[in-house]
Amino acid sequence: MPKIQVNNIELDYEDYGKGKVLLLLHGLGSTKKDWDGQVPFFSKKYRVITLDLRGHGDSTKPLEDYGVGLMTEDVKQLLDKLTIKKATFVGFSMGGAVAFEMASKHPEYLENLVIVNSGPDFNAMGKTGEELLKNRTAFLETKGVEPLAKEIAFNMFPEAHQIDMRNQFEARCKKNDYNAYYKTFVTLMDWGLGDRIHDISTRTLVIASDMDYTPVSFKEDYVKKLPNARLTVIKNSRHGVVIDQPEAFNVALEKFLEDE
Repeated sequence: MPKIQVNNIELDYEDYGKGKVLLLLHGLGSTKKDWDGQVPFFSKKYRVITLDLRGHGDSTKPLEDYGVGLMTEDVKQLLDKLTIKKATFVGFSMGGAVAFEMASKHPEYLENLVIVNSGPDFNAMGKTGEELLKNRTAFLETKGVEPLAKEIAFNMFPEAHQIDMRNQFEARCKKNDYNAYYKTFVTLMDWGLGDRIHDISTRTLVIASDMDYTPVSFKEDYVKKLPNARLTVIKNSRHGVVIDQPEAFNVALEKFLEDE
């Protein structure tokens, strides 16, 4: 797996296939392995790049420097180093925040924007956001990363037939560095687009699961604020739709890409 120096850190990334570029951005506490169900499918027609965001996987875990803004700059510099001028950004959960920020700050890099079970304002989710921040930080401080990984994996993949997905997700989540996870989480919950959402004119697809942590109505509300967006709902799926419904997800994304 190649590494590349950007923004005073090293990013671990993988590069597959040829053609128009799909850049896949994983969720909090996970790695590029989130996309194992997409890479073989899309790399037949596209150049697919996956990476471990700062503080995650095999990328650098700095002591202090975290936040959506820094992760966005990392990604921009990665594209510059690879001499990629445009890409379709596909962001799952936390990766969606990075994709949104990139669309706001550096729209010239985006061919399309795809937001997967995420939102534009982690800092304005009302009581839900406040409770998540309070409960998860308390859980981390009292119990640590490993029990948290177990709980998150179970919530994402609770069904008996999902045991392998659950175990695999838990295994990679357990490997998180405590400081890196904590600071990534706290800075993520402080991030939001605010009124900048109205200025994102990039062609956008929002993919929502019918059983995600936030309801479909939450996604419908912010899709209305985006000038050029559509919503697709994937049935019988929870937060980790790219893992628990990879075929349905791939069909939805492929349709969007081919409709251009």
